[in-house]
Amino acid sequence: MAFVTEEQIQQFHEDGFLVLEEFFTTEECDAMREQIQKIIAKMDVPPHCRTEFSTHEKEQLQAQGSADYFLTSGDKIRFFFERGVFDEKGDFLVPKEKSINKIGHALHAYDPIFKQITHSSKVQELGRKLGFEKPVVVQSMYIFKVQCLLVSVRPHQDATFLYTEPLGRILGLWLALENATQENSCLWFIPGSHTNGITRRMVRTPPGTIPCTQFIGSERTYQDSQFIPVPIRKGGLILIHGEVVHKSELNSSEWSRHVYTFHLMEAKDTSWSKENWLQPTPELPFPPLYT
Repeated sequence: MAFVTEEQIQQFHEDGFLVLEEFFTTEECDAMREQIQKIIAKMDVPPHCRTEFSTHEKEQLQAQGSADYFLTSGDKIRFFFERGVFDEKGDFLVPKEKSINKIGHALHAYDPIFKQITHSSKVQELGRKLGFEKPVVVQSMYIFKVQCLLVSVRPHQDATFLYTEPLGRILGLWLALENATQENSCLWFIPGSHTNGITRRMVRTPPGTIPCTQFIGSERTYQDSQFIPVPIRKGGLILIHGEVVHKSELNSSEWSRHVYTFHLMEAKDTSWSKENWLQPTPELPFPPLYT
């Protein structure tokens, strides 16, 4: 059973993130990677659903926010692709497994392997040690970060996309299924930045409006010198406060950086914004973490 100390919990509250090495076993990591390959093998993506994923704001709004495929993915297992992986006919230019940026956003609900990991006894124990009373799982993603991928993830705060009132109710759990190093794009954080609130949000626009989401507020400017790299070994877990600023750089290495990540919300005395892109549905209300 993975163990977290009071000192580590205090460090999390101070920094806004925490590294827990060897939280999951090699066997658990391999089981998730094997399962995702089975999911990819069965992937049948209609041409109109071949949505390219981008982290740059304008492209994100156009290619992702305007796509109904994205907005209705909260209760489904769907595929989001890298740029330039299809030809003009919509056929793959690269192997399927190297075409995908991420799979989301309900692996935790509909796939037995990922559901077991998400609701594992050690994750539940961790939630209790962190003081969560009624945590629910709001989303999950499998992120590939394939080798030689010249795409970075800009500095951001998860609460920009997953907004609650009050703030401070979102926790990201980022599980490294392979070693994550500076060479293959580990995460970078600004320690203590979770105490400054957020200055912008991504919200839904009125029905029928194109694009379907927009950013409101202003984006802060950050200096590279503010960030520290946070490498982690296979099986390690990073806890990410919803307001801590983090990013990842290009993966210019020869190694991929597979990750399973999911977000929890403390549901007690918390309001989930109806303007968030992600919404619970009758088919999938946000499931309780504790079983």
